[in-house]
Amino acid sequence: MLVAGIDIGSGTTKCIIVDGDGHVRGRAAIRTKADFEKVSQEVLEAAKAEGGLANEEVAYVATTGLGRYAVSFRDIQITDLTCGARGAATVVPSTRYVLDIGAQCSRAIKLREGGKVKEFHMNEKCAAGSGGFLERAAKYLEVTVADIGPMSLRAGKPQAISSVCAVLAESEIINHISEGVSVENILRGIHNSLADRALSMLTRVGLDGDVTLIGGVALQEGMVAALREKLGVPVHVPEHPHLTAALGAALLGLQRLRKMSMATAA
Repeated sequence: MLVAGIDIGSGTTKCIIVDGDGHVRGRAAIRTKADFEKVSQEVLEAAKAEGGLANEEVAYVATTGLGRYAVSFRDIQITDLTCGARGAATVVPSTRYVLDIGAQCSRAIKLREGGKVKEFHMNEKCAAGSGGFLERAAKYLEVTVADIGPMSLRAGKPQAISSVCAVLAESEIINHISEGVSVENILRGIHNSLADRALSMLTRVGLDGDVTLIGGVALQEGMVAALREKLGVPVHVPEHPHLTAALGAALLGLQRLRKMSMATAA
């Protein structure tokens, strides 16, 4: 029995396939396209291929993320808050708070027992607190997204980015470039700014324990370093942080399928 969790985000669509014991059998991530149905099918096939499951049938599909309602072959849709919480608590059992920095928005989640959401706070009014802002900054600075993390770590004197508005922050970055500030110092300044926003969100949900960072931005070493410096609590990063919500969706889908099977058997 195989269950798939598909997370359709604004930047990337991810898929995790688990077996009946909850073990990961396949995983994949591809760029999100305008056709959510098509990209979901593509990432599912990619995850099956990655796990050598091309000839096996997926019994149940759980979707989450921005496009979770747009997939006709889904069996259930689950909020990304719920999936991110479950996935983070599964891979890092000591997790008390989840920080999810995605391409479109950021969120801080306080957990209760069982990896369930107790309280949360979101920043979705301005892109300056999201991964999408980092991508645009990379274009201005003429570096790849993959280079952002290691370059940020090499900063000697981080340049503060004080604007809370994405448009103004971009203007601030351009000004720093014209003043000759190094790319490394600008990038670390951006990471520090994101870390400040994260601290504000986490404080609102009562930060006092371990944080697990998920989402694509967690792949950037400089962002992780900035958070560990700012938060003052242990910050954990899963092996595949960008796939955490997809994992949560798959596990919750498996849980639902088991309940349905038990009800049918009874």
